[in-house]
Amino acid sequence: MNGLLLVARREIRTRIRTKGFLISLAISASLVVAAAFVPKWFSGPDTYTVGVVGAVPAAVGQVKFTKYPDEAAARKAVTDGDADAALIDDQKVLADGELGRGLGLILESAHREARIKAAGLEITPLRVESMGTGNGVRTGIATLLVLVLFFLLIYSAMYVAMGVVEEKGNRIVEILLTSVRPWELLGGKIVGLGALGLINLGVVIGAGLGASAATGLAADLPPDMAGIVIGAVLWFVLGYAFFSALAAAFGSLVSRQEELNTVLTPMTMLMTLTYLVAYLAAVQPTGTVARILSLVPPFSSMVMPVRTAAAEVPVGEVALSAALMVVAVVVMLLVGARIYQRAVLRTGARVKLTEVVRQGGQGLRR
Repeated sequence: MNGLLLVARREIRTRIRTKGFLISLAISASLVVAAAFVPKWFSGPDTYTVGVVGAVPAAVGQVKFTKYPDEAAARKAVTDGDADAALIDDQKVLADGELGRGLGLILESAHREARIKAAGLEITPLRVESMGTGNGVRTGIATLLVLVLFFLLIYSAMYVAMGVVEEKGNRIVEILLTSVRPWELLGGKIVGLGALGLINLGVVIGAGLGASAATGLAADLPPDMAGIVIGAVLWFVLGYAFFSALAAAFGSLVSRQEELNTVLTPMTMLMTLTYLVAYLAAVQPTGTVARILSLVPPFSSMVMPVRTAAAEVPVGEVALSAALMVVAVVVMLLVGARIYQRAVLRTGARVKLTEVVRQGGQGLRR
């Protein structure tokens, strides 16, 4: 265990100071912040300034009314940009160009309400009862979560594979294995790079929540947002453990970085398929495909956290999915460690997976 911790610390110290890691942190945080600000940029201004000639209407949310002495002064205010529009004697609206749809609806509603009151009528407003956060917000969170989990998982797993190939290619693994056991070397690499992945995920979550607070979107977040965040972290750990062990096993089969992409093709295809299913789950969290594959490892590592972000999921389904994923992770770690131990010292030509498996079978018969 001491060897595992030593290797983990070595991986963290080596990678955390690299430009690639720091740049990835900055890019991840920037993309999440941009995603939080995009709806604000396209939703129009939070408040409007409307010039008024004549009687000033009753107060309306999002609108600030400014009194002007005559139509000429109101026209000048609109032309100069001091007012978004001008209401003239409750009869017409002046706008510089086309009147925005949002402001037009607000003014039309205010005009209609004023006419109703002038006629002596009184309309009792509808009582609105909130049933929680709208599906649009949850879908947006789930979609963003799909992207974050996919890129962090594939990025972290690839780093594990690249590290294995690098140590095998320059034969430093032969020196390291004189001091630590193979499972300690592999486990330390997975733990160390996993810690960096958690740092990246923490930065992304922090940037996203901070940007939501700055843009006012925090008020629209689901009441169980803390649970969504905690769940995303836990599912990332499970997904990372599974795919990093798989990446290490495949990486130990080759000695050159040029061969890595080819040998990792099955893993990348599996991760891409998992991403596509998770994206479908963000849009249709209660669909049959999403419900079934959220219980099947390793799809559940991305699909289940996305489902819980997009909709309410029974606790029993989440618990069953997590239990099955834990079993899959344990099996993959054992299998991956066995393949790594048998193949990592075999340099030169690419080692066939069937040879490694056959070697294990022969060992059992002996």
